[in-house]
Amino acid sequence: MARGAKSNGDGAPLLQSRICCRNVSANESALLKRRHNVGGNYMSILSIRPAAAARRRLLTLSLAALALAPLGGAALAQGYPDHTVRIIVPFPAGGTADAIPRLVAQYLSKKWGQSVIIENKTGAAGNIGAEAAYRADPDGYTLMSTPPPPLVMNQSLYPSLNYEADKFEPVIVMAKVPSGLFVNPNKIKASNLAELLTYLKANPDKVTAATQGNGTTSHLTSEMFQMMAKVKLRNIPYRGSAPALQGLLAGDVDLMFDNLGVSLPLVKAGKLKLLAVASDKRLPELPNTPALAETLPGFESVAWFAIAAPPKTPKAIVDKINADVNDVLREPEVKDRLAKLSGQVYGGSPAKASAYLKEEVARWAKVIKEAHITLK
Repeated sequence: MARGAKSNGDGAPLLQSRICCRNVSANESALLKRRHNVGGNYMSILSIRPAAAARRRLLTLSLAALALAPLGGAALAQGYPDHTVRIIVPFPAGGTADAIPRLVAQYLSKKWGQSVIIENKTGAAGNIGAEAAYRADPDGYTLMSTPPPPLVMNQSLYPSLNYEADKFEPVIVMAKVPSGLFVNPNKIKASNLAELLTYLKANPDKVTAATQGNGTTSHLTSEMFQMMAKVKLRNIPYRGSAPALQGLLAGDVDLMFDNLGVSLPLVKAGKLKLLAVASDKRLPELPNTPALAETLPGFESVAWFAIAAPPKTPKAIVDKINADVNDVLREPEVKDRLAKLSGQVYGGSPAKASAYLKEEVARWAKVIKEAHITLK
């Protein structure tokens, strides 16, 4: 106890009005000296007031932090990116699934002034690459660019996955490319779809069909074709579009459902024959090639290529990437190069991408269920 302080007999000094930094009235002085019994322990009113003030300050700071929290993501997005961005492509180089993100990455790198690299992580119908992207830090510096399987098909095909497809943050669907039915002219002599169907019905389980891998778009398109045309093919899975096309060109397999992007130049070179396109109607650039839907009403298979971010990536960063990719897709040279891949720009907001992916989940789940397809 400080020298000169008066005691009330229990060792606690009596509070005096001089401890206040202002003049107080007699009533206030009396109040300051009053003791309050709290839970059997004596406590001065001054020991309560600072605690209450501290609580008020804490509440004020908490409310301020909550109010400023949304600004943190926006501030982060303003400085994004400040170093290399990695885009995981869960399929091999050489196919459209690789060509489109490489094109977009090239222009993003110019726009951002940072390197944007493509990393091919292949296998398991895209599941290996998708898992790597799913577990990456949600900071916008690891993204995934992929065709349909990892985001809308695999959850219906596999009993369990090491990632949750619906937890990804959809950023944008960059482009859509219709699929087509390609045959090796040295193996299949049919000159049109009707002749092919006649041959297939007469020779069930004899003709081989290359696919990009089990559970891929080409695999499910083949299954849908067999189901709707009431024919039987033998699917031969490869690890991506490029090796599957190599197998088709070499004559190791007879036909393939593939997107038009990389395969169409091989038709123009006379190495493959395109019997039909899998869009809902004929394409303006291929007016003499029938749509499968003309023979099999309702048949449609379109490969699309989307960018997704790991779960919990801040919305401000997702919106920033979306806006910049939309800018890239508006570049005339990008449009021209996509057109050479038979790509149609899709673009739009993250909400538009999310809604489209949900539609695709439902559509392919129906095909998978009706064709009784399961993978392990």
